[in-house]
Parts: sequence; structure tokens; C-alpha cells
Amino acid sequence: MLTMTDKKLGYDDLRPLMALQTGDEKHDAASTSTLDVLWVLYDEVLDIAAGRVDDPARDRFFLSKGHGPRPYYAVLAAKGFIPLDWLPTFGGFDSPLGYHPDRNLVPGVEVSSGSLGHGLPLAVGAALGLRAQGIGARIVVLVGDAELDEGSNAEAIEFAAAAGLSALTVVAVDNSSATWPWRGGLETRFEVAGWHAVRVDGRDHAALAGALARRTESEAPNLVVVEVEAAS
Repeated sequence: MLTMTDKKLGYDDLRPLMALQTGDEKHDAASTSTLDVLWVLYDEVLDIAAGRVDDPARDRFFLSKGHGPRPYYAVLAAKGFIPLDWLPTFGGFDSPLGYHPDRNLVPGVEVSSGSLGHGLPLAVGAALGLRAQGIGARIVVLVGDAELDEGSNAEAIEFAAAAGLSALTVVAVDNSSATWPWRGGLETRFEVAGWHAVRVDGRDHAALAGALARRTESEAPNLVVVEVEAAS
């Protein structure tokens, strides 16, 4: 069993931490497609820490692409949100680490990711709520390209821009898995509604950090399209 409690864990430790979680290998590709962006978010971008999971001013991260959560759990463990010894229990009957994250069981998890395609509408509602309270925290939601076929996303995309939710960032993993790809790319779908959009290499940590750290000077919400190879 991997024990590194006295060591500050980093990116190179994530795959060994993922290897401790067995039983859901069919989602290996879905998992590895999110590994780099999750690490960059928690290591360089999000204003959140293990000791601040209840801080009203914390940034929020919503994992809408909830199937294949092994890298998410690995990052949460590396950053001290959950114990390392939880990882080998992944998927077990009594384990808090299910095949979809549960906000009631896992510290640091903001939303329970079950049915795909609803993380963006939830993030829009959260962004509205924070703004109403005068809290300037960011909301970052990670989606997959295929789940954007879900109809509720169309309304969320239009409303977020119209409402000027500049604190909202969507990270869309584009691995060419959508049944009906948007002509001109995912960027077009958001840009026509008034979003600011950028596409980056999903393995380039510097490019990811630069794109994810950006907040528009206007009221436009942000889209970061993370391009990864189709097999991932």
C-alpha cells in the first residue's frame, strides 16, 4: 500500500494514487483525460484548501464529468482533502469513494455527479447565488464534450452570458466523443451566446494555468476547451 503521509505529494504521484483505485477500469480513458486539468486547477488556480471546505469565500469546483472519478479522488488525496487510505476502498460497499462522487461523503466535493449533463446548470445557479450574497468566488465546472448534447446545457449557456456571470468558467474536455459535434468546434457554441472562449492543449500545464487563471474584464463567462487525444 502506498503511504506518503510525510511527503508533499505532487503531479508525479497521481498515477500511483489512481492505481490504488481498482474495479472501474472501463473508465480509464475518461479518467486520464481529466488528470492534468484537475491537477492544475487544484495546484495553481482554485482558491480552496483542505482546511477551508466550508469557507463561504472559497472557489467552487463542480465535476460534471463525474464518471471515472479516480483522478479527482487522487488529486483530493494529494491535496489533503481525503485520507490516502480511502483510495484502495474505491467502489466498495462501505466506501465513501463511489463510482460517482458524493458531496455528502467526500470532503471537498461540491456536487454529487450522477446523471451526466447537469453540472453546468448547477454551476450557473451557484454563481447566481454567490453573486446575490456579494461573494466574489469563482465557479469552475468541468464537462465532457458529449454531455453538452443534454438540452439543459443550451439554456445554461445562453442564460450565463445574458446574466453576465463572469465568475463562471466552464472547462470542456474535447476528446471528439460527442455524437453530434458542434460545427466550428465547441468554442462556436459558446461564443455565439457571448462567452469568451479559448482552446488549449490538455497536457500543457503552463497553457492550462494561464487559460484557467484568466477572468474577463467584461461580464462574459469563460470557456476553456481542453483538447486531448481521442483515446483519452
